[in-house]
Amino acid sequence: MVSTRSWRNGSDAERDFPVDRVSDLVADEDAFVWIDYTDPSAADLEQVEEELGIHALAVEDAVEHGQRPKLDRYRDSLFLVVYDVHGRDAEGELVTREVKAFVTKRALVTIHGADVDIAAVERRLASNSDMAEHGVPWLVWALLDAVVDHATAVVEQIEQDIDALEDDLFEHGDPREQQIQRRSFRLRKALGVLRRQVVPTKDSVASLLHGDAETIVNGIRPYFRDVEDHLVSIADSVDQLRDAVGSVLDTNLNLASNRQNTVMKKVTSWAAIIAIPTAITGFFGQNVSFPGEGHWSGLYASLSLIIVTSLVLYRSFKHRDWL
Repeated sequence: MVSTRSWRNGSDAERDFPVDRVSDLVADEDAFVWIDYTDPSAADLEQVEEELGIHALAVEDAVEHGQRPKLDRYRDSLFLVVYDVHGRDAEGELVTREVKAFVTKRALVTIHGADVDIAAVERRLASNSDMAEHGVPWLVWALLDAVVDHATAVVEQIEQDIDALEDDLFEHGDPREQQIQRRSFRLRKALGVLRRQVVPTKDSVASLLHGDAETIVNGIRPYFRDVEDHLVSIADSVDQLRDAVGSVLDTNLNLASNRQNTVMKKVTSWAAIIAIPTAITGFFGQNVSFPGEGHWSGLYASLSLIIVTSLVLYRSFKHRDWL
């Protein structure tokens, strides 16, 4: 599936024209086009290669899935790979979609799956139509801005989840250790995906800003700097949130250790208290004569010793906060 649009002199000109007209349209210095492919075949991209003179290596990379985020420069074009973040699934796994683009002086070709929200790019173009005079850089900015906004929303959601996780650590003194560990590892895995697939886009945008694409003129350069600022903020947030998740895991382990120590102190204290009656009754059960043997006075004496020594130990352990 393919959709096409063209602009001339900063105004919307045509839509849904055949791809074989692209070379004729871009021959006009006042025109530029956007070709958007959804799950294209190798033959579809070969047609674009012929129309725009795209390098064969770039076309080969566009066909292969799982490319790393990058910006490759060829003689007459750029090849851009970014990942659009679609949030997390029911299992907490981060969902990302690969988006590739050929960038030439008068054409942008985007390649993606059916589940990519390309309408977000179109909304930005519609709301910033006054920037159409900048041509293809305007299209590239709209694509990058949509990707960055989606990533920012996911980072903010992860931050909220980590805050909730930190609150659960001390809820009712029972942090539900296994559940918190599972949630922590899922969040850390999601942040790892962001770090691998979204953060490197910062380098691609920086490359565009610092001369890899001469068409990024001063009029639209601030918009690309805004995208770069958002990506820098995402990179910083990802690093900080990874540290926060690590702190949650460490705190959870420390709390578990503290709870274990508390339990051990209680068990030890009660064992000491229980040992007193055992020792006293064992003493009075000796097969030798002692004061009170065979009389109620001996029973009262043993019970008194048991109660008094047990109370003394209990108060001593309670004072030390062992019970």
